[in-house]
Amino acid sequence: MVDALHEAGTGRPWTHQAQVAAFALGGQSVVVSTGTASGKSLAYLAPVLSSLLEGSEAPNGRGSTSLYLAPTKALAADQRRVVTRLAEPLGTAVRPAVYDGDTPVEEREWVRLFANHVLTNPDMLHRGILPAHARWSSFLRHLRYVIVDECHTYRGVFGSHVAQVLRRLRRVCARYGAEPVFLLASATAAQPGEAAGRLTGVPVREVTEDASPRGGLAFALWEPPLTEAGGEHGAPVRRTAVAECADLLADLVAGGVRTVAFVRSRRGAELVALLAQERLAAVDPALPPRVAAYRGGYLPEERRALERALHSGELLGLASTTALELGVDVSGLDAVLIAGYPGTRASLWQQAGRAGRSGQEALAVLIGRDDPLDTYLVHHPEALFRQPVESTVMDPDNPHVLAPHLCAAAAELPLTEADLELFGPSAAGLVGQLERRGLLRRRASGWFWTRRERAVDRIDIRGGGGRPVQVVEAGTGRLLGTVEEAAAHTTVHDGAVHLHQGRTYLVRRLDLEDSVALVEQADPPYTTTARDTTAISVLETTEEVPWGEARLCFGSVEVTNRVVSYLRRRPITGEVLGETPLDMPPRTLRTRAVWWTVTDGQLEEARVRPEELPGAAHAAEHASIGMLPLFATCDRWDIGGVSVPLHPDTGRPTVFVHDGHPGGAGFAERAFRTAGAWLRATREAISSCECESGCPSCIQSPKCGNGNEPLDKAAAVRLLDVLLSGAPGAGGGAGEADG
Repeated sequence: MVDALHEAGTGRPWTHQAQVAAFALGGQSVVVSTGTASGKSLAYLAPVLSSLLEGSEAPNGRGSTSLYLAPTKALAADQRRVVTRLAEPLGTAVRPAVYDGDTPVEEREWVRLFANHVLTNPDMLHRGILPAHARWSSFLRHLRYVIVDECHTYRGVFGSHVAQVLRRLRRVCARYGAEPVFLLASATAAQPGEAAGRLTGVPVREVTEDASPRGGLAFALWEPPLTEAGGEHGAPVRRTAVAECADLLADLVAGGVRTVAFVRSRRGAELVALLAQERLAAVDPALPPRVAAYRGGYLPEERRALERALHSGELLGLASTTALELGVDVSGLDAVLIAGYPGTRASLWQQAGRAGRSGQEALAVLIGRDDPLDTYLVHHPEALFRQPVESTVMDPDNPHVLAPHLCAAAAELPLTEADLELFGPSAAGLVGQLERRGLLRRRASGWFWTRRERAVDRIDIRGGGGRPVQVVEAGTGRLLGTVEEAAAHTTVHDGAVHLHQGRTYLVRRLDLEDSVALVEQADPPYTTTARDTTAISVLETTEEVPWGEARLCFGSVEVTNRVVSYLRRRPITGEVLGETPLDMPPRTLRTRAVWWTVTDGQLEEARVRPEELPGAAHAAEHASIGMLPLFATCDRWDIGGVSVPLHPDTGRPTVFVHDGHPGGAGFAERAFRTAGAWLRATREAISSCECESGCPSCIQSPKCGNGNEPLDKAAAVRLLDVLLSGAPGAGGGAGEADG
């Protein structure tokens, strides 16, 4: 193994790599959280490949095995290249194989029987490997190491699901006599040992001191210039971040600088690549083919071809969604462009860290979008560079997540009393509920799954749901790619401009019943942006508590989102050319929410004028969503909110905060129980912020569908003051003292 590392160019490991290997070889689970390009892959692969090499001499021929989990298919495919290159001198002792949804059926049997280093994702482990554990028994019986790469991505409800998938894996391994060691890696994580322990359910050592040398990173904050076009009410209009990104990408590629541009949307990534190609065509006809787009929804063979071209240097420029944010090794990359703040500092540093992976100096540019949050960050660098990355928040004990995984576990192997401790303190009570609902049946040997359908089919660990919509060329019937069902209404509606691999298509018809969008190649001089409306209605008020004249409520709601029209915009300036109405069916989400109301008298007491009320309620809603993770062990992407100056169901000004998952995930209920402390912390977060009129640290939200308009910081503080004046106790919840 040492000889193989020398041959790969590793003379001596860095200190953090040696520490990880020592913990792993000593049988201790460990997480390494060091900078990008600090050799984390080598840190966990050295002990893993060493164990496979030793196991190859076992009399049974199978020897030790290892499992690698990545959040994306691209990262798993990239890691296979890394392992193959590193293990080449070891001969047939190391047999790596990718096992995911793209793996041909004829290859899957070979992977089960002969591969000893299997690279997959949590989805395939959940749906494909664990339910078929008997067929994987040889592999699982010898499983020594489980690698969990980019573990900071497992947060919120998704992270809670993955945590339970890993507990199911540990249980099945124990059935075959194996107790694997977990090796986790993340470039950006706060309190990595604690987060890794929650994810895996085992004690995890942490290695955080980065001993690797690093080239310098120049980080530029870039504000697009104003254009001559006038916007609404004559206001000046800035060039779009997408147009500015395309120009910078073209300039860098023309200068021979290998660059990846990260763009927030699939359509934006396609547009950046297309505009850059057009600019480069005027410079050198050989350059446009060296720029491409990369995003989800491509066919597997297209994704693999792009990854190979980027890896080899054939591509000089790539416009990508976050699909390439994670640790795909693109050695030699010189620059990263980030078109719009990606929503968290963790994602920002992940994206910036893609450059300079070979130790050379590198460039990262954050291009601000024309919205208050990005504008604030461009003018206040300390909000980015002097703040730590966000904590990885998850709650594996969330009963809405845990209950279906108990069913899946019972379907895999009868669930016993001894198993319940593995799944956490909530498991015993939940098993009784599942038994009463007829989902589990108790017999002498344990609880059994009672239904004919597969238990895992009732769990969507990523929360996407629905059949993907196939994008089909109308004239030829050729499948271009897919769009997630949840995004189809806003991206492939009738009349939408759809970009794919540098070609422009118009959507002629979206057939939601058959999940097909028919497109035709075209060259319109505009892009399209969907406009939607969101409404919320109260289905049932489960609990209501008076806070003086105000009311705090918890119950079931229905959130209705409807795409009502689309705008045609110029690609460069974003100037609106026209609006076309759409007749789309509404999308509804039945979930749980907490909401509070105030009276007209309280508004007068707070000196909140009618024209200030929308901005005050909206700001309070944003800030309360931002603070809830401190009380509900959730992620702000797991929850949503709506603020209404006069809601028809309550007859009052109302602010709602709701779970973003069907049926609820327990977050809104936790908010209701701790409402006094939660809303006091919200008020304090707004009032103590040093900004003048609102910033990302207090009332602006990275996920606001209204572009953070309107917001009124001062009025929000006065509104929360009058609400909290009637709250019971000193920092209590919904009539209870904090526990």
